[in-house]
Amino acid sequence: QVQLVESGGGLVQAGDSLRLSCAASGLTFSSYRMGWFRQAPGKEREFVATITWSHGTYYADLVKGRFTISRDNAKNTVYLQMNSLKPEDTAVYSCAAGYTGSDYRSQHTYNYWGQGTQVTVSS
Repeated sequence: QVQLVESGGGLVQAGDSLRLSCAASGLTFSSYRMGWFRQAPGKEREFVATITWSHGTYYADLVKGRFTISRDNAKNTVYLQMNSLKPEDTAVYSCAAGYTGSDYRSQHTYNYWGQGTQVTVSS
């Protein structure tokens, strides 16, 4: 079956960096659009970034210029490099794989989800 396993979360201070990884198995990874979403306590899950099968990238305005999404198809892994972290970036970050649909910002166009990894940024 399809599995997405995130890693790399943790507790950091404002201004620090973290790199999240998401290892995928059970799917033809190179054919999927891979996205990162996050959910803060008491808030709805929101789009962070996505990378298409052709390596096109899209970002939420809140993270543009600070976060970078990338993928390594040979390792079936997608990454999220997060720089200049802010306390408001604190959330559970989840990766997702999508095969259909054109609205990459909508979680409904993603077919598979990981369990998530906690990122906490202290001020």
